[in-house]
Amino acid sequence: MLLPHALPLALPLLGLAAAHTGCGGHEIARRNPGGRVIHARQQVDKNNVDPASECTPYTYPPVNAVKSQYPAIWSSATLVPGDDAAATLFASINATLNQRLPNTQPRGTHMGDWTGVNYPPNDPDCWWTWKQCTTPAADTGIAADISTMPEPETWGFGFDDGPNCSHNALYNFLEENNQKATMFFIGSNVMDWPLQAIRAKDDGHQICVHTWSHQYMTSFSNEQAFAELYYTRKAIKDVIGVTPKCWRPPFGDTDNRIRLIASLLNMTTVLWSDDTDDWKVGIGGVTAQDVDNNYAKVINASKAGAYATHGPVVLNHEINNYTMGEMIKQYPNIKAAFKYIVPIATGLNITNPYQETDVTYPTFAQYTGNTAGASSSSSSSPSSSAVGSGSASAAGSASGSASSAAKASASLASKNNSGAGAAPSVSAASLLLGLTAALLI
Repeated sequence: MLLPHALPLALPLLGLAAAHTGCGGHEIARRNPGGRVIHARQQVDKNNVDPASECTPYTYPPVNAVKSQYPAIWSSATLVPGDDAAATLFASINATLNQRLPNTQPRGTHMGDWTGVNYPPNDPDCWWTWKQCTTPAADTGIAADISTMPEPETWGFGFDDGPNCSHNALYNFLEENNQKATMFFIGSNVMDWPLQAIRAKDDGHQICVHTWSHQYMTSFSNEQAFAELYYTRKAIKDVIGVTPKCWRPPFGDTDNRIRLIASLLNMTTVLWSDDTDDWKVGIGGVTAQDVDNNYAKVINASKAGAYATHGPVVLNHEINNYTMGEMIKQYPNIKAAFKYIVPIATGLNITNPYQETDVTYPTFAQYTGNTAGASSSSSSSPSSSAVGSGSASAAGSASGSASSAAKASASLASKNNSGAGAAPSVSAASLLLGLTAALLI
């Protein structure tokens, strides 16, 4: 849903936040207050697909040992007192910001209230929330966002808002289908559910940053925006062992100032071309059928030839058991309509998705087995321990996927407790957001 470009700016003051797309905000937080101590760096029990049991609080000593080095979980991030390394890096980045973009300032509130914001209609800052801008002006020197796949008939596959403590059914399904994805992890979730985060990396999924507190990034000061990215990246490194080179803004809310901060942290901005709105079920009258229709729109477009020269990047969520079960249900339909389903890094032929050069990823051709016609922009080859191949053709038959999808979806659909069931819990702010959006559609 886009705001008409010709609307006067008085309307966006009411409607910009309501017109956002993306994930649903703070209902994604399922806190882990601590429980039994788990000393080993181990997987959670993959065979456990009961959300109540999966989400039993636990204590992971390696995380407890470093918590004082981080902002408070689920609070707006700022520089941690005494963190000289972060302060020095921020000072350097801030100097560059002040030199290159001195006139770009924070706007609105962290929850996306744009009341009183006056923003030029020509969109000088390439503010995604205003006009879904993904390509900054050439004179800014800022790279365009990733929002499509260069390979034809290729679904750019990923999930926002993890790690979810009850994601075993989804991750088991992906493993059974030899399917990898890009996981955009929230720093606070990584600290709350570290073993679930470790499983994602051990399963071969690409890990990217989705900020520390999942709020509107353009509302933050330079220091806060830096901290939201820096400490999430650091948490992923401390817990999982890799340093991501990609990030996705919550709600898509980014502009040139935020993009520049991310780029100076060596992270590429990843957005999307198509949105399933899977997180919205139960908000503003949005139903499960609406989400089915959103999937069908992308799938039918592929069948009609819309992706003969490129592929979409589609927004999905690990936010709750409904969104994860919906992907399991839709996966056979996606496979039938697209030649390939690939993580973002693979679709872009990025073989070093992390700053650690000893961790490598397969090229598009290696992942899909398609050695003819694939783009070849990568410069390194994956190691023997890299992610295994998996694609629409290599991940098994559609009937096999449908069978495992039915089993996994049933496992998820039968559970409903503490926000882990079929319908997402809804914060008051998100409910108001959704209701306003419904009025504007």
